[in-house]
Amino acid sequence: MFNFKQLSAALVLGSSLVAGTAQAHFQLIYTPESLREKGGEVVLKMPFTHPAASGHVMKMGEPQEFFMVRKGKKTDLMDKLEAIEWTSEVDTGPAYEATVKLRGLGDNVFVMTPEPYLEAEEDIYIQQITKNIVNVGSLPTDWNEELGLKAEIVPLTKPYAIYEGGTFTGVVKGNGEPVPFAEIEVEYMNYEPDMENNRFAAEGEITPPAEAFVTMTIFADANGTFTFGIPKAGHWGFAALGVGPDTEYEGKELSQDAVIWVQAHEVK
Repeated sequence: MFNFKQLSAALVLGSSLVAGTAQAHFQLIYTPESLREKGGEVVLKMPFTHPAASGHVMKMGEPQEFFMVRKGKKTDLMDKLEAIEWTSEVDTGPAYEATVKLRGLGDNVFVMTPEPYLEAEEDIYIQQITKNIVNVGSLPTDWNEELGLKAEIVPLTKPYAIYEGGTFTGVVKGNGEPVPFAEIEVEYMNYEPDMENNRFAAEGEITPPAEAFVTMTIFADANGTFTFGIPKAGHWGFAALGVGPDTEYEGKELSQDAVIWVQAHEVK
């Protein structure tokens, strides 16, 4: 049977990214529950890593931007960022966390623009502009609003109100325009983050039947729209690759990606 952990270790020893490998880079903005009954403090963990395999933790720099949008109002959260260390199955690397107080009902759209990361194996930079939406009280407000990001996935499905076995639909946009046939990588957060100890869980939730299921690839249609069926409850990441307008950074190629995280819930 396919061994998920052996694959993770082997890939990290070989390289942090090789074209066609099972692991994809994913910037996280993680909190355990994206649908909350009440407000109060929410803790967000933001490593740059491989969540499906508890793989290599990339050395991320200080984010360029971190903010929240609530009822159309943008709030700068850069002063909330704190540097931490994040541990995976194979190594430990720098990451960030933030504690933010949520007030009242509605959607809280968190956005982080990281400093571009140099992927030495391919000699390119990667920048994943990432969104995660935390709702309070099931009152929808901002979840489907376009924020004008350089690279953005605009959800057409509430990212926090998806049943296990349901679907998620979004539109990939670059500089405000739909990106036809955008390539999108999809990963399940198989290793649950340990919020207290800043690490992934020791054991995965599932055992993929083959390497092809670790990172799945889909494509948007001619209008930049995609739909993905979500087979299991938990957190799922979608990364639209190279859809932003910026293609170069410090003299090297830049892949400016759009990332969004969604949470599916069990049917009980």
